[in-house]
Amino acid sequence: MWPWGHAAVGYLVCSLWLRSRDGHVPTAGVVLPLALGTQFPDLIDKPLSWTFGVLPSGRAGAHSLLVAVPLLAFLWWRLDGPTGRHAWAGFALGYLVHLVTDGVYSLVDGEFAELSYLLWPALSLPSYDESPSIVAHFLAADITPYLLTELLLFGAATLLWAVDGTPGLWAVGRWCKRRADGATRALSSR
Repeated sequence: MWPWGHAAVGYLVCSLWLRSRDGHVPTAGVVLPLALGTQFPDLIDKPLSWTFGVLPSGRAGAHSLLVAVPLLAFLWWRLDGPTGRHAWAGFALGYLVHLVTDGVYSLVDGEFAELSYLLWPALSLPSYDESPSIVAHFLAADITPYLLTELLLFGAATLLWAVDGTPGLWAVGRWCKRRADGATRALSSR
């Protein structure tokens, strides 16, 4: 699945789950870690495989439940209090949604052996074409029904995010402004 597909499914699941559970919409404290979680396995595995050759595949390491479960347990232990637990919940949901959505096409196609990455290195990785780089991966994209579905999901998630009040947008804006103000002060003090 493409990055926007992971992000879209993650936000849709999060927002719809919170709405159905207690009638609330997601907050920045959940959405920002959710966004990171939906991309986390690819941010770790793709560079370690495609750029540095450390992992055998762009879907190894952080894509394995044998890594994800201990990592999420460690984060649960370290992130306590309401703020930490909300951040953990967002990240964990995004991370697990990523793992599931990477396997959804294999499930649809009945290619269950393609899900072996979920238990790597206990199971051998499936063989599939690897990209030589992130840029090459994007340039090789074809317009397929799967890609179009992901774009529609992204549109739906963006619409729901807007209806929810764009949680996280202002927090990112404030963070960027603080960084810009700090850089301006540093330059003017020279």
